[in-house]
Parts: sequence; C-alpha cells; structure tokens
Amino acid sequence: MNITCVRLLTVPVSDQDAAKDFYAGTLGFEVVTDRAMGPVRWLQLAPAGAGTNVVLANHVPGLAPGTVHGLMLETSDLDGDCAELRRAGVDVEGPQDLPWGRQATLADPDGNGIVLAAR
Repeated sequence: MNITCVRLLTVPVSDQDAAKDFYAGTLGFEVVTDRAMGPVRWLQLAPAGAGTNVVLANHVPGLAPGTVHGLMLETSDLDGDCAELRRAGVDVEGPQDLPWGRQATLADPDGNGIVLAAR
C-alpha cells in the first residue's frame, strides 16, 4: 500500500452556510473551495497549514447531518481555545485530563461531535 495521508473527511450538514460560519468563523478554518459543481455546492475547509480538509456536504445520500462523532482537532492552547469557544456561545465540555492527553468536546450546529485535543 502507498497511502500517505487522509485527504478529505466529509461532514454531513443541513445548512452549508451555517456550517461554513461555524467552521470558518468560529473554529478559524480557511475556506479552500466554495463553488458549484454541477447540481451540488462543494464546500471544503481546513485549519491553516493542515493536510486534511473537511467537506461540509448536504448532498450525500445516506449521510445524515449530526452523525459524525469523534472528529478530533488538535490545538496548541486547549484552555485558551475552550475559553474563546465559550465566549462565542459554543457549549464546550472540559477540558479534562485523560491518560492519553487533555481534551474537550463540542458539537457543530448540526450536532456533529468534535473533540478538541492537546498532547
């Protein structure tokens, strides 16, 4: 096998504009692509400098909004990011110390579960 990375992760959402506001505006992701591709809108974002991108999709049969759990994002300032997210009105649980590191949990507007982790 010659697999070198995870390129894309599809996150099912009900409203691409609201999801874009959350991922770009609240989490600070950069918009990589936002354009029509035939009958669908391709909305791809990523943290600055990241190799893995997220596609916010409302057009994939069988993928219901809110069904992604465990999307893990790494941060260099877990406490600061949790405080900033709370100021933005996001419900954040934690952070908590676990045997494998520190983490907090939150959800996007559709209920997709996100883990914010620090080593």
